[in-house]
Amino acid sequence: GDGPFPGVIDMYGDEGGLIEFRSSLLATHGFAALSLPYFDFEDLPKVMKEFKLEYFEEAARFLQRHPKVKGPGVGVIGTGKGAELALSMITFLPEVVAAVCISGCSSNTVADLHYGEMTLPGLRFDMNKVSVSDAGVFDTFEALDDPTNPANSRCTIPIEKAEGHFLIVVGEDDRMWKSSLYAELAVRRLRQHGKENFELLSYPGAGHRIDPPSTPFCQVAVDRVLGVPVLGGGECKAHAHAQEHSWGKIQEFLHLHLG
Repeated sequence: GDGPFPGVIDMYGDEGGLIEFRSSLLATHGFAALSLPYFDFEDLPKVMKEFKLEYFEEAARFLQRHPKVKGPGVGVIGTGKGAELALSMITFLPEVVAAVCISGCSSNTVADLHYGEMTLPGLRFDMNKVSVSDAGVFDTFEALDDPTNPANSRCTIPIEKAEGHFLIVVGEDDRMWKSSLYAELAVRRLRQHGKENFELLSYPGAGHRIDPPSTPFCQVAVDRVLGVPVLGGGECKAHAHAQEHSWGKIQEFLHLHLG
C-alpha cells in the first residue's frame, strides 16, 4: 500500500555489514523499516573504531522525511551494539521517540561515540578475562569493563534525558555479556530520575541473540570480529519462547508509540 507507515531503523551488532531479515519481517507487519549498517559495508569503516552520532541522525531524518513514513517521530530497534546505539539515538536525537533495545549495554562500549562537542568513551574488553573451554569455545561474559565502576562513569549513556519510550529485552542466560545487569542499571537510572517511560522484558533461560521467531537458536556461534566460536548462552526451548513472546511485544510497542 501507499502508507503512510510507522518508520523504524533496524540495527544489529558487532558482526557489521548489512543485515535485512528483521527489517523485511517488520515491513510485512506494516512498518517502513530502514536496515542501517554502521561499519564494514561499502564505504563505511571496516572496523568499529569511533562513531559519529550525526551519521545516525542523518538516517533518522531521512526516514522521518520519507513520503511513506507516518511521523512525526521514528523508532529504532537494535541488538547488541545496535541496542546500545539505539539508547544513544533516543537520548540525543529528538526524531527518535521509541527504542527497542535487545541484549544491549547501558553504557557506550568499544568505540568512542561523538556528537558535536560531546564524546562518550567506550568501555573496553579485557581479553585476559576471556576463558576458553576444552572444546575451544570462548566465554566473554566477564571481559567488558565494569560500567558500575566510578572510573567508567563517563561511558554511561544519559538515558534519563530521553523524551521517548524504551522497550528493553534481555535473556537471563546471556553469556556474551551481562545484559541482565545492564538492563537493571538502565531501569534504576530512569527510576532515579522519576522516569517510567520503559518496559523491561527479561526471559529466564534465554541467551544473547533474541531474534524473531523461528530464527535458528545457536548457543555457540563464530564471532565475526574475533574469528573464534563464542558462547551466546541460552537453552533451546526457553530461548524459542523468548523470541516468540518478545516479537509480539516489540510490534505492539512500536505500533503504540509510532501510530
